[in-house]
Amino acid sequence: MFAELLKEKLRGVFELSADQVCALERHYELLVRWNKILNLTSVRNISEAVERHYSESVFLGAHLPSGALNVADIGSGAGFPGVPVAVMRPDCTFTLIESHQRKAVFLREGTRDLRNVRVAAKRAEDVEAGFDWAISRAVNVGDIAPVLSRIASNIALLAGEVPPAAAGLVWADGIRLPWGERRYLWLGQRVSRET
Repeated sequence: MFAELLKEKLRGVFELSADQVCALERHYELLVRWNKILNLTSVRNISEAVERHYSESVFLGAHLPSGALNVADIGSGAGFPGVPVAVMRPDCTFTLIESHQRKAVFLREGTRDLRNVRVAAKRAEDVEAGFDWAISRAVNVGDIAPVLSRIASNIALLAGEVPPAAAGLVWADGIRLPWGERRYLWLGQRVSRET
């Protein structure tokens, strides 16, 4: 059922290979098992999980530029958007940043077969700079804006609200997601301080 729902949601957005769909389905099955114990996500309905977690993450990944990128997923939680984007972009390297140790353990287990992923079990403030892109979803943008501008020059956020124009970041107009009325992909860049 997961594979059919995912293909349906992504029709006209992005086409995943059969192997990529299988990898995401394995992640979902693991998430369902671990969620009973750790409460990794409040989304419990398969249709909502496919849309909010997997499809939105793939939508973000489809908007990243081509080529090998070094990407940080800030506050990865259960692996969103980082895991789906890593599955669809094996040419890129991903660091899933999660300060909650139990969630980080889940992330390590859930990405065991993804060679392009590493897990940083620490606060984003303690992560070294040097990423091409920082991605995130379901976080308070105001809280992480200073970190975003420090660790990456390009930002992609899944959020309903307009990100603040603070901490040296400028945002393009939001790209409305195909699912729902108040969900957007926001692309931003760090403004050079040299003028």
